[in-house]
Amino acid sequence: MLAGRNDARLEKNLLVLLERTRDVYGYIPEHALTGLADQLGIRAVDVYAIATFYRALPLKPTGKHVIKVCRSVPCYLKHNRPVIDAVERELGISPGHTGDDGLFSLELVNCIGACDKAPAMMIDDDVFGDLTPEKVTEILGRYR
Repeated sequence: MLAGRNDARLEKNLLVLLERTRDVYGYIPEHALTGLADQLGIRAVDVYAIATFYRALPLKPTGKHVIKVCRSVPCYLKHNRPVIDAVERELGISPGHTGDDGLFSLELVNCIGACDKAPAMMIDDDVFGDLTPEKVTEILGRYR
């Protein structure tokens, strides 16, 4: 993925450094992108390309709890839209945003591996399935 380079070891090292940076800050700040580029002797745009390729490496602060609502075909067929609407209504934020209080971030993702429990969502590492708008309200209440 590195432009002009065919160095898998460098890319692996960069991923480890990006993960460590995320663990320290909770996201990858801009100054870290340029600092890593300088440290590794590569272009900042290449560091940015790697960081933006992986959803687990956010470039802006996320909430204390990250909610991932599945939008895969099984969840869609099991009526995930009312679930998404309920999460948005309860949190007062739209997908891709973090609440003003910093407690929750909301993401729509392609799959969380819970197709048998559609419609489903994750909060941090916890999976919730067979969701209804009423269940969403109860679940979010546990994290407040």
